[in-house]
Amino acid sequence: MNILDFLPEEAVLPELRAHSKAEVLEELAAPVARLAAIPVEELVTVLLERERLGSTGIGGGIGIPHGKHRRLERLMIGFGRSREGVDFESLDGRPTRLFFLLVTPENSTGSHLQMLARISRMLKHEPFKERLLQAADRREIREIIRQEDQEP
Repeated sequence: MNILDFLPEEAVLPELRAHSKAEVLEELAAPVARLAAIPVEELVTVLLERERLGSTGIGGGIGIPHGKHRRLERLMIGFGRSREGVDFESLDGRPTRLFFLLVTPENSTGSHLQMLARISRMLKHEPFKERLLQAADRREIREIIRQEDQEP
């Protein structure tokens, strides 16, 4: 199970314009909702409900907003980068710059947790994060993810 199998090129946003947590969620959700043929408002609501349980800003400039949607047919991933950083109520209180959005069907607990763990593990590698921050465009971002996400 590779990240790029679930991360379409259109869902890679190398220049987020958002300046708040709600704006980030809406901007990240828009292409995923469009590709999944579900209303973006529904997806944003799911993500905001998850954020109420505790921030998905895990620190170190990383956010992994995630949730489950009843009308989603398969796991989907989005990616966004904010060069300035956004206050995402991160655990370390620092601005968040790299975001992986993960949404799954309601009944897919195993794949949801497996992909969350996979993304989290990759983001522990500082050189990987730095390459994502420096990438020129969405194609380069996808290539960096592909290189890092080689099956063991």
